[in-house]
Amino acid sequence: MKSILKSLSLIALVISLAACHKEEVLTLSVPVIQSGSLITSENLAGGSIKGTMQTGKTYYFDKDITVNDGDTLLMQSGVTLIAVGDGTKDKAPQISVHGTFISLGTKEKPNFITVQNAATYHAEASAAKYDNVFKGSWGGIVATPAPITAAKPNPKGGDVIIKWTHIEFPGAASYGNDAAIYKDGDPRYGIYFANIEKDFILEDSWIFGTTDDGIRTVGGKISIMRNTFELCGKAGGECFNMKSGTVGDLAYNMLIGSATNALKASNSGGTTVQCNVNMYNNTMVNCGFRQTKTGRGGSINYEQGARGLIYNNLIANCRFGLRMTTDADLTNIAYNNQYYYGSTAGILAQFLASDGVAKVQTADLKSATAKDKNPLFFSYNLDQYDYAANAGPITASLMPAYITTIGNSNFGLQAISPAHNKSKTDFAPLALVRTTGNFGATITAPGNDIGAFQTDGTGNQH
Repeated sequence: MKSILKSLSLIALVISLAACHKEEVLTLSVPVIQSGSLITSENLAGGSIKGTMQTGKTYYFDKDITVNDGDTLLMQSGVTLIAVGDGTKDKAPQISVHGTFISLGTKEKPNFITVQNAATYHAEASAAKYDNVFKGSWGGIVATPAPITAAKPNPKGGDVIIKWTHIEFPGAASYGNDAAIYKDGDPRYGIYFANIEKDFILEDSWIFGTTDDGIRTVGGKISIMRNTFELCGKAGGECFNMKSGTVGDLAYNMLIGSATNALKASNSGGTTVQCNVNMYNNTMVNCGFRQTKTGRGGSINYEQGARGLIYNNLIANCRFGLRMTTDADLTNIAYNNQYYYGSTAGILAQFLASDGVAKVQTADLKSATAKDKNPLFFSYNLDQYDYAANAGPITASLMPAYITTIGNSNFGLQAISPAHNKSKTDFAPLALVRTTGNFGATITAPGNDIGAFQTDGTGNQH
């Protein structure tokens, strides 16, 4: 990182000598982070690309673009990058990252990686019309080391660092893209990251409208903090799917309307590093109802040798609660202080998935009967949909927008919520990412309140 990134921010020192007072006036410029040359053309022609997309500008790409090994592509704040495509063959571009990709949006000036018809697709989602939302207009981001060649026998790959960025409507079918990852015809993921030695940092960002998994990792040191996931997966797919080699923390994420699980950890994938992920203080609502396979689809799933800590998660009206299979690394999984809410007896019966081995813990909070112990979100009615009549699987066409998207709802906790001060806080994040400075992770420690939104102002900032 340090060898390829540099800040061209200069501190401007202006000394003004007044005739009478001879005072020194010091003016400090706002730092502007840049890597390599500025990209001036709004049309990215495809092929190899590196440098800096400039703040406030809009860029377009209609062909695959590649960040080569050793190169960096950086988005300053307030950049919009538009994929021009419709998901058909030769019109489904993706971003292939063999080097380093950085998107440095801010709360005031977020970045967008989206499509031309984004406003229309959002309006359709708000009206519960999902055909365009799930069609996959572009291929997503694929971050792996470059193929080994004689010229580059040991490609290293790079980090992916994304902050305050909207990533929308990826998931186009693969047309021979990345054969080691996708079969022809398979939907691509919003983000695919596979590099055990590198960092994947996702902070304060939004993943919206993916055809399959919002994000899948096969290896990497991760820090996934304070993000929002909506409408991930048409009929299958997780918001975040972690495989072998993935190690790190996921906390303070808001996840709503996933097809299958909100979060899944599995040691499948064939790397030499065990999947070890802490999941704490996340909020999951209405997840798992589009998955058609029996026993799948819910909130948090640990299987096939995965390990980690699972604390302080708020799981409301998800088809299944915590699922730990017999082949997970049960010896090295610790869990407690989950909050389970269900508006029907059927949901209550699967707070702990019946085909798993998770047990009720001493500090868990859960509905004793349907609609008992409502967590009391500020402005969201958990009981507005008839889950008794629609127990799942439910096709997307039958799902109103208020159970798949946030809209104008507020999932913060009212002052009288039972979730206040019910968290476990005497454990530490793994904090394994190594990137520092402007590009490093801001890791939020376990909070006092269960879920992603904290009454002290920490946690999810959306």
